[in-house]
Amino acid sequence: MKKILFLCTGNSCRSQMAEGWARHLRPDLAAFSAGIEKHGINPYAVRVMAEEGVDISANDSKLVTELPEMEFDYVVTLCGHANETCPFFPGSAKRVHKGFDDPPALAKELEDEEARIDVYRRVRDEIREMVKGIPASLEE
Repeated sequence: MKKILFLCTGNSCRSQMAEGWARHLRPDLAAFSAGIEKHGINPYAVRVMAEEGVDISANDSKLVTELPEMEFDYVVTLCGHANETCPFFPGSAKRVHKGFDDPPALAKELEDEEARIDVYRRVRDEIREMVKGIPASLEE
């Protein structure tokens, strides 16, 4: 079973969505997520994932250093900051950057609640497509 780590700055939204999708769609993968910092789970991320039948409400926001020691096959950074500050992972982990828009940053400028949710939905769906395509989507 391939082990994959989804890494984002705060482990609150994009990396949580990716882990949720991987666990839901890809039982052939051992999926984990973590952050460079801890921001807590984003309630909008929980909401839009639940719309698709994926429950991430019990997930914890965690730091990379809080993960169990293991060798990952893939370390996937999902934001520019995580890509730039990604820690070293020993072993043969393939490090891949797959950047996605930051829903909280985009949504905070929007006054309409439905427009804010739509930003999260769009990124959720983009992440789903990336996860569905693993490993090919990580080879591009």
